[in-house]
Amino acid sequence: MMSTGYVILIAIIALALGAVGGFFLARKYMEDYLKKNPPVNEDMLRMMMMQMGQKPSEKKIRQMMQNMKNQAGKPEKK
Repeated sequence: MMSTGYVILIAIIALALGAVGGFFLARKYMEDYLKKNPPVNEDMLRMMMMQMGQKPSEKKIRQMMQNMKNQAGKPEKK
């Protein structure tokens, strides 16, 4: 039979391998997600406003970007 020390050692090694593996899997998933769905930038906002028939001013673009950053920083309310 295995001693308690070996069981604890195997559990710690399995936990460490799982944490490292999970980190790399999550990182790969996020990289792929950001490639498919890039975050909105000023050029995208400009293009969207022009498609809606608005003439985007720099002030309005910067204001919308700031609003989006503020929204991203706040936790969602239910």
